[in-house]
Amino acid sequence: MARKNAPLWLVVNPASGSNDDAARNALVEALAQAGFAPDRVIDITTNPDLAQQALTRAGVATLAVFTGDGTLGSVVCGAEGWDGQILVLPGGTTNLCARALHGEDCTADGIIAALASGTLVRQRRNAVSWSGGKAICELLAGPGATWSDVREEMREGNIVATAQTALGAARETAGGALVRLRDPELGKADGYGGVRLVPEPNGIVVDGYGADGIADYLKQGLALLRRNFREGPHDELGSHRAVHCETVDGAPMDLMIDGERKTGRPRETFSLAPLAVDLLASGQ
Repeated sequence: MARKNAPLWLVVNPASGSNDDAARNALVEALAQAGFAPDRVIDITTNPDLAQQALTRAGVATLAVFTGDGTLGSVVCGAEGWDGQILVLPGGTTNLCARALHGEDCTADGIIAALASGTLVRQRRNAVSWSGGKAICELLAGPGATWSDVREEMREGNIVATAQTALGAARETAGGALVRLRDPELGKADGYGGVRLVPEPNGIVVDGYGADGIADYLKQGLALLRRNFREGPHDELGSHRAVHCETVDGAPMDLMIDGERKTGRPRETFSLAPLAVDLLASGQ
């Protein structure tokens, strides 16, 4: 539980979905009214050093993060080993982590009210570990990950570029390096356009996504953009402590880590791993 007047830093990202000046100012005011006025407001794009050592040296007790899931993931993983606590506020477009911690309909004002009332509890969560780090909410492996490029165009507000990139992403998903699960052997032997991995308390929930043609991939791509994967046809492949995946053609693996585009090795091991830092959660 956070203590009033204990040092709190607020992290924002102007590129995230909800991070305009009015929203940030309202957030600072709400925290102040609740007795948690930020000692610093940090723009993650210009001041990214929030590693455990820096937070410890500064005596920070609580790190409030008002960003999307991708930025949040990098902050959380960078702070591992710190003995403070992270307050996740919905500052992006989908906010999967905030919803997991505080409920589907959570708002920044509601979370701050719970912080002020002392009802939030410290919680340790699991992540999906891969060769390049960890995904705290979800990981998508396969050419379907290229749909994160479309989301970036949407942020810029360029309708023509968005449409062109969407068509390119659909073609890439249809013709890109499919991913198959080898150990254990799960699902289709010829692979999937997207393998989704979600960390849970006892394992990683695995789903495989595929489609038959460009039109289907365009429809599924829209679900990917909304991060609502279950709108698309998929195979439920169970819960596992670890899965080993490979691209069918030996090419580097396209990845989407908490909504952000990454590239992995042709063969990747995805395993359940604890996050070594406390997140504040509502009693649900």
